[in-house]
Amino acid sequence: MKKKYWFILLIILILILGGVFFYKNNVKNSKIGNNKNSQEIVDNFLNLSSYEVQVTVNVTSNKNSNKYILKQTFNSPNISTQEVIEPSNIAGVRIENNGTNVKIENTNLKLSTLLENYNYLGNNCLDLSSFIEDYKKNEDSIFEENDEEIILKTNSNADNNYIQEKTLHISKQTYNPTEMEIKDNKQNTTIYILYNEVKLNSI
Repeated sequence: MKKKYWFILLIILILILGGVFFYKNNVKNSKIGNNKNSQEIVDNFLNLSSYEVQVTVNVTSNKNSNKYILKQTFNSPNISTQEVIEPSNIAGVRIENNGTNVKIENTNLKLSTLLENYNYLGNNCLDLSSFIEDYKKNEDSIFEENDEEIILKTNSNADNNYIQEKTLHISKQTYNPTEMEIKDNKQNTTIYILYNEVKLNSI
């Protein structure tokens, strides 16, 4: 009788220890960085429902180089806004795009001046949504990876020699974009974007 009692007790103990071990493993695997493979990270990124980011943008041309700090927002399917934080002479310029119309607001700046000197700001090539659209439409889009990040590469669908190749880096730790580089048809970097603050929402 005692042997039977101890045998049952041993079985219960094994079940309890097994349950504790299983639970700890599940908790560990559910932590950020452990529960998604690279393809899942890419798929989630390509299906964003909305985002809000603050970026530093460097635009380089044959004549000069300009630096901007922008706040960008996006809501699926095609509503986006872009507001200039720096430089101070165009701070407050806000560009809204609903997929059909583009609205530019600033009480202190004439529209013609904006379009003449800051035409890149009115082009959605600076937006993550533009990159995602190009990546989905281009059959040659690929992604590579290393221990720290996933690197997405695609070509622009825009008919613009200065905006041809796009490369976006995504952190494996945070799942957020960290930087994007856009090159022209001569492999020169025309736009470099650094992501300072990022808030993403997947579908």
